[in-house]
Amino acid sequence: MERKAYLLLENGDIYEGTAFGAEKEATGELVFTTAMTGYLETLTDPSYYGQIVCQTFPLIGNYGVIPSDFESKKPALTAYIVRELCQQPSNFRCDGMLDTFLKENDIPGICGIDTRCLTKTVREYGVMNARIMYTQPQPQDAQTLKSYKVTNAVNSVTTQENESFTAENAKYNVVLMDFGAKSNIRRELVKRGCNVTVVPGNTTAEQIKALAPDGIMLSNGPGDPQENTEIIQEIKKLCAYKIPTFGICLGHQLMALSQGAKTEKLKYGHRGANQPATDVKTGRVYITSQNHGYAVVASTLPENACESFVNANDGTCEGVTYSDMPCFTVQFHPEACGGPLDTSFLFDKFINMIQEDKNNA
Repeated sequence: MERKAYLLLENGDIYEGTAFGAEKEATGELVFTTAMTGYLETLTDPSYYGQIVCQTFPLIGNYGVIPSDFESKKPALTAYIVRELCQQPSNFRCDGMLDTFLKENDIPGICGIDTRCLTKTVREYGVMNARIMYTQPQPQDAQTLKSYKVTNAVNSVTTQENESFTAENAKYNVVLMDFGAKSNIRRELVKRGCNVTVVPGNTTAEQIKALAPDGIMLSNGPGDPQENTEIIQEIKKLCAYKIPTFGICLGHQLMALSQGAKTEKLKYGHRGANQPATDVKTGRVYITSQNHGYAVVASTLPENACESFVNANDGTCEGVTYSDMPCFTVQFHPEACGGPLDTSFLFDKFINMIQEDKNNA
């Protein structure tokens, strides 16, 4: 029997729908993603830690659950919102139903609400907190949501111990600092001949140097980048070693903070697979996959940093290249899975940087 559920927003708006997934009340930061495909990758992206995710695409669950598409071992998001839930998936790779998957992972969901209206509200008012409930909420209940904040995000999703992944005919050794890394980052490195050692986000610069890496990857991840003060200091120490470094999303922000730049929270962030990023040098626009609520403030970048990409919609910083060390970072996801592969060449750029560094050693 279907159970009624309610979504209460911080601004007092109430949406009535149907419960699916785990039946438990949950509070989180409400965000939306415009991706038309890749709902499994969205569900298992650790960058959504502490958030209630709304899919703008109306039909979700039509190809079921496919474990090989997961970006992490389990979901990190707080709750899930869809317009229409498909209960009869059809795909030769299907290994289960979305409703069952969410139940198994203790993630509540709500469907049957007007996700278009909900998204327009978030775009107008900005990201806000929300709660899934099973009793009729009152507008005054919204006051209790204002105090919620996503905290301790990286520590909640990072690996707890070093993990090693071996490539065939390996040429390089790369350390991947896991701040909530999507699995496809590691896969992109492995297929390019890199043995990858995934280390916890709080690993020290000295511990990383002891692994003798040819390159360092700073991963994506959730939460406010400024919260990670200890990690920022370790990245600053790493810079002194001049090891080729590539940062993605949160890794991009943490590198900038380590160099003295600032970050800011965006009104409703960039989440989806159709975000345009412009190459500052060439003017070429790339369609990118993105998932972030914070951005580097370009005007605060130090003299050794040059903005390399900007968002074609709002002009925010999408990439930085550093002149005094072999390092570049991007705000978008070049490993894009699911999403466009327009910027996957950046992994090749990283590999070339590593090779050049080895040639000059």
